[in-house]
Amino acid sequence: MLATVTDPGDDKTPAGAQELLALLAQGAPVEAFAAPAAAARAARAPAGEVAALDEATRTALEIHRTLAHHRTREAELTALFDTAGDLAALRDLDSVLRAITHRAKQLLHTDVTYLSLNDERAGDTFMRVTDGSVSAAFQQLRLGMGEGLGGLVAQSARPYATGDYQRDPRFRHTGPIDAAVAEEELRAILGVPLRLGPKVIGVLFAADRSPREFAPREVALLSSLADHAAIAIDGARLLEETRRALAELNAASRTIQENSEALRRAEEAHDRLTGLVLRGGDVAEVAAAIGTLLGGGTLVHDADGMELARSHPGAPLPPPDRAVNASRGGGRAVPHGRTWVCAVLAGPELLGSVTLTGRPGLDAPARRLFERAATVTALLLLLRRSVAETEDRIRGELLGDLLSRAADPAGLAVRARRLGVDLDRPHALFVLHGDAVPRPRLLTAAAHQARERGGLAGVHHDHAVLLAPSGSPSADARGLAAALGRAAGAPVTVGAAGAGAPNDLVAAHAEALRCLSTLRALGRTGEGGTSAELGFLGVLLGDRPDLPAYVRATLGPLMEYDAERGSDLVHTLEVYFATGMSRTRAKDALHLHVNTVVQRLDRIGRLLGPTWQDPERALELQLALRLHRVSGAGTDTDTGG
Repeated sequence: MLATVTDPGDDKTPAGAQELLALLAQGAPVEAFAAPAAAARAARAPAGEVAALDEATRTALEIHRTLAHHRTREAELTALFDTAGDLAALRDLDSVLRAITHRAKQLLHTDVTYLSLNDERAGDTFMRVTDGSVSAAFQQLRLGMGEGLGGLVAQSARPYATGDYQRDPRFRHTGPIDAAVAEEELRAILGVPLRLGPKVIGVLFAADRSPREFAPREVALLSSLADHAAIAIDGARLLEETRRALAELNAASRTIQENSEALRRAEEAHDRLTGLVLRGGDVAEVAAAIGTLLGGGTLVHDADGMELARSHPGAPLPPPDRAVNASRGGGRAVPHGRTWVCAVLAGPELLGSVTLTGRPGLDAPARRLFERAATVTALLLLLRRSVAETEDRIRGELLGDLLSRAADPAGLAVRARRLGVDLDRPHALFVLHGDAVPRPRLLTAAAHQARERGGLAGVHHDHAVLLAPSGSPSADARGLAAALGRAAGAPVTVGAAGAGAPNDLVAAHAEALRCLSTLRALGRTGEGGTSAELGFLGVLLGDRPDLPAYVRATLGPLMEYDAERGSDLVHTLEVYFATGMSRTRAKDALHLHVNTVVQRLDRIGRLLGPTWQDPERALELQLALRLHRVSGAGTDTDTGG
């Protein structure tokens, strides 16, 4: 019978059969195929013809269903092919995951699609990306292995589907999972594993908000998509890891290059600074070199905070003790405000510090370079200290020989000239004492002063002693006491005595020592002076008192006034003291009017100062007057009287 309807050119073929063929060719809907048989019945066609049309209609419907299935399968395969191509073109993992869920939603025509990835460390699978989801709790859901539909798929590596998840007893329901699914209002869920060989890396889901059953064809389709997706995910991961590895490699390469360049610069700087030190460069040259290398100003201090050198002009800047201690403790340069400070160390010993100004920020290479410069500075300070200690020892030995007369005077003079000391010049001998100053520190400070003044320093008879050229021992003693006090950080008392020739040094030492004892007995700690400045105590205690100098120092203004004007103020003062400081008795002894005596005493007060009648000062004046009268001291300026 089918043969009679398959040949359109056969005159025996019913017209309805030709119409069915036309409907198949047109791809008409299923409902249209019943029309030819219905028309034949309406026209009261012969029963045989109607039966043939019914058979032809059934055959046409089967053909229609077969063609529709093929077209659907072709569309699905085309979609899978397109999906594979699209996924292969993607390089970013997030883009791949979003494309997978979106394409799954298009292929299965579901309300929601989503994808979870397995977390091997946590032992669960977590929601990674969704398409169509509206619930925040659902989008952040984590499923333990074997929990819910997704956990079961991830654990078993097999696809699972349910028409109504909430009512399906096959799955292990948990409160968080059921609450999230209910909030998303999902009913039908299909989940298939994302597999790379035997390993499951995640789950791909398709879900509807109304109950339904997923056909085997849909399961197979989503599984095929999952297979492509797993490959794409793995490729994106590998590419991402490769990119990360390349970025890390590039960063490491840049770091190596930067470190290599920094090392080269550091080696060049170290060679430059070390060469400068070995060629005999001083601290100032090293400071200038450090400033040039680091593009800032440099200050170098010793361990006591005394500035040794700087590479730029400006006011003195003491090193910050806290920063120096921090650098010393950590062995690294440390920031301090807008400066950097690095302790100069020789092992645990603090030799000083280097301060870098004008560079508030230092990167790691510059910081290492600064620290290396501090190491070179330590080398220089050690060399300086070694030379200074040797020189100080030699100078101390020479001073000891001078004070003990243990060698030939001519040989002593030659040794002194080698050290730059001219013994033919007037010198002063200074004996030093500091109650709160350790002797090594006092000797170090004294040696520094001796080098600056072109003299000698050492220890003699258990006291620190300094010999230096001096035209004014009194003034130099005061200046030396102040300088040593600053360097030692505590008061230093200095007794001084002049020495015109090397043969005078022994006596000068004894006089300076007595002066020191007197200063300490009078409570004048931290001061410096000579016996002449101590008044009558100096005269009494001095081994070789200079009486004319004492008289001139005490009565000099009156004696000069009398010499210039022919007056008699010295005699008037002597009579005034002799009469018990009574103006009335003084005018009788002088045979003068009392107003004249008052005028002379006012003149004396202006010349000697307002304290001339104080008991201590009056005693000094009376002693000077007595020496002036008895010994004739200062008679070269006396007018008699």
